[in-house]
Amino acid sequence: MEPEAPYLRIAAEIRDRVARGELRPGDRVPSTREIHREWGVAMATATKVIAHLRDEGLVSTQPGVGTLVRQSRLVPVPREREPGSAPPALTRELIVRTALALADSDGLEGAAPRRVAVALGVPTKELHRHVRGREDLLTAMLDAVFDEEPWPLGPPAHWRDRLELSAHRTWRMFQRHPWAAPLLSMTRPHLSRSAIAFSEFSLGPLARLGLDADEVMSINLTLTGYVRGTAMSLQPERRAEQDTDLTADEWMDTQTGRLAELVASGHYPGLRYVSAHGFDYDLDALFEYGLQRLLDGAEARIRELGLLPEG
Repeated sequence: MEPEAPYLRIAAEIRDRVARGELRPGDRVPSTREIHREWGVAMATATKVIAHLRDEGLVSTQPGVGTLVRQSRLVPVPREREPGSAPPALTRELIVRTALALADSDGLEGAAPRRVAVALGVPTKELHRHVRGREDLLTAMLDAVFDEEPWPLGPPAHWRDRLELSAHRTWRMFQRHPWAAPLLSMTRPHLSRSAIAFSEFSLGPLARLGLDADEVMSINLTLTGYVRGTAMSLQPERRAEQDTDLTADEWMDTQTGRLAELVASGHYPGLRYVSAHGFDYDLDALFEYGLQRLLDGAEARIRELGLLPEG
């Protein structure tokens, strides 16, 4: 018999601590660095331990807090329901809400129908009475997250204000649900009712300017792509923080020596200039800077077409 992989052995030991009550729901499990020190394994192995426990549904990771035992343990579901037991009161809303919670905790892979069924304590086939499959579930999830923040009762009439409001609203949604950024495909979009209504909020005022259809869609998709592209860094950053227990700023602190070497080499004058004057990396500020420059470019293009007054 082949020896058990170290990460599986360590995961089993942590699972036993939960079973014995030494780690209770909401308690923090050993971090990758603590696993590295306690069990004497490589950081890559420690990372696999946390990933395995997360895939089992035993733990979830909260950015800035750590990896915690789930409040509600996820346990395997028997293929057949116990004789005489009542079926769970499944609804489409409950399934979607559960999938959202799993995706927020573990990324989009956490919302796989099998994982959702395990979380609800039902066989996977029971979900298909309410959702037609994974694509239907993902579309329903997009509908839900786009509907979370209501539109203002009196939306701005000016086209630029509309686009700016829409971009900020999308950015906030991606910050709450980073998994939604890769899901919102630019080439094969899910036909989400709410996402289409979101686009309409920007398309309408652009069309009323007199732009042709190509210009209207190009401006809208360029802005959407910018927001989505910036948000694509959110999920990997959360996972990196989960795996290393280091925030982005803390990780950069570990790179100061290497950065100093690169600056001192004299080969990178631009990097030397920025390093000497300082740069406060703030993703929200960076997002806002890029958004305003894109809107400036759209405004310049609309003026060039003679659809806005000069000045």
